Amino acid sequence: MPAPRVSIIMGSTSDLSIMEKAAKRLDAMAVPFEMLALSAHRTPEEVREFALGAEARGVQVIIAGAGMAAHLCGVIASMTSLPVIGVPIDATLKGMDALLAIVQMPPGIPVATVGINAAENAALLAMQMLATGDKELAGRLAAHKESLKEKVVKANAELASVKYAHKTN
Repeated sequence: MPAPRVSIIMGSTSDLSIMEKAAKRLDAMAVPFEMLALSAHRTPEEVREFALGAEARGVQVIIAGAGMAAHLCGVIASMTSLPVIGVPIDATLKGMDALLAIVQMPPGIPVATVGINAAENAALLAMQMLATGDKELAGRLAAHKESLKEKVVKANAELASVKYAHKTN
């Protein structure tokens, strides 16, 4: 097995239904990854061990999902120079508490942040970071973006067949 290039970290397996969207996108693009449940509050020593050892194990980007107080992303970012992408999870307050906790990091401890429950976008952002030094992955990402364009073109073709008395196109 190759070393993981991306780590997907979640506060608990209750976050799996959100974070597996990142796993599915990475898997579809053939990017080796790992998934772990680590809690900034319940397993702080394990979080520290993970953060300090991730780069030595080949990890290049960390995706961390957290809800409520959402400290996991920032705690990891405080212990590594690897890029950390935070995924705020809608556990309470429609995810706004997690979003604000992740995005409002102090100077010197950046955490890139995607939208609430947007784990797939976190995976795509991680791959874009990796693709700056990986032409094969860059090609797969370009093909993926092209497929998104094709979906919109198809949707417009389908909309053209929708008829209304006063529709002009």
